[in-house]
Amino acid sequence: MDQQKKNEIFEHAKAWVLEAGERIKSNIDSPRSIETKSNPNDLVTEMDQETEQFFAKKINETYPDHYLLGEEGFGDEIEDHGGTVWIVDPIDGTMNFVHQKRNFAISVGVYYDGVGEIGLIYNVMEGTLYTAKRGEGAYKNEEKLPRLDEKRPLSQSILALNTSWLIPENPHVDHKGMEDLVKKLRSTRSYGSAALEFAFVAEGLLDGYLTMTLMPWDYAAGSVIVREVGGIVTRADREELDLLNKTTVLASRSNIHEEISKDYVRLKK
Repeated sequence: MDQQKKNEIFEHAKAWVLEAGERIKSNIDSPRSIETKSNPNDLVTEMDQETEQFFAKKINETYPDHYLLGEEGFGDEIEDHGGTVWIVDPIDGTMNFVHQKRNFAISVGVYYDGVGEIGLIYNVMEGTLYTAKRGEGAYKNEEKLPRLDEKRPLSQSILALNTSWLIPENPHVDHKGMEDLVKKLRSTRSYGSAALEFAFVAEGLLDGYLTMTLMPWDYAAGSVIVREVGGIVTRADREELDLLNKTTVLASRSNIHEEISKDYVRLKK
C-alpha cells in the first residue's frame, strides 16, 4: 500500500473509531435491545449494529472501492484477500458491554491484498487507543510501545486463556495439554474481549493469548499491533491465520510461542 494512502486511511480510521466510541459512551446507560446469535451467550445489541452501520456508511462514502468485513452483516461478501478490506468488530466484548458497561473495544483492521497494514483497538470506557501501521511500530494513545521482552521464560508468564478449554468434553483441544500449560504458567487471565487481550499482549501486560475459536474481526487489528512490537501471531498450530474463517489463534512473545504450541497445544481436529 502506498505510504501516503496508508496515512490518509489511518487518519480517517482513527477519527471514525473515536467518533464511534463517543456515540457508544453517550448512550451507555440507555435501555438495551439484546438478542442472541449462535448461542445464548453470543449476544448482540442495537449498539453493535448501529456502530457497524456507522463504519459501513463512512467507508462506502469515502472509499467506495474498499470492502468491509464486519461481524454484524452490514459489510460485503468477501471471498478472497484482494484489494483493501476493512475488518471491523463494532463492539468486541458485547457481554461485557451489556453486563459491566466496560471492558469492551472497537476493533478495526485494514488489510491490503491480505496483508495487515493498519490496526486500531479502542478501549472505549477507558479512553485508550492502541494503534499500529505496518513497519512503523505500535502506540498506546500517542506513546510508542516498546518491543516485547524476549527472555522471560514461560514459567514466569501470564497467558490470556479461556478456561473452557480445560474441560475434557471441549471439542477443540486436548484438555490434558491445557492443564499442563496452566500448571507451567505463572498465571492466567480472561478479559472477555479478544481485542483487549491482543492490546494487553502488545502493551506487555500479558505474555500471550491463546484461543481455539476466533473470527477475523476479533483478531484483524490485534495481530497488526502485536506484530509491530515483535510478537508472533499465528494459528495455534503455528500455521498462517485464515482471514476469512473462524480459526485458532496464538499471539505471544516470540520466545514462548513455539513452546506453547509444540509442547502443550494438541488440537483435536
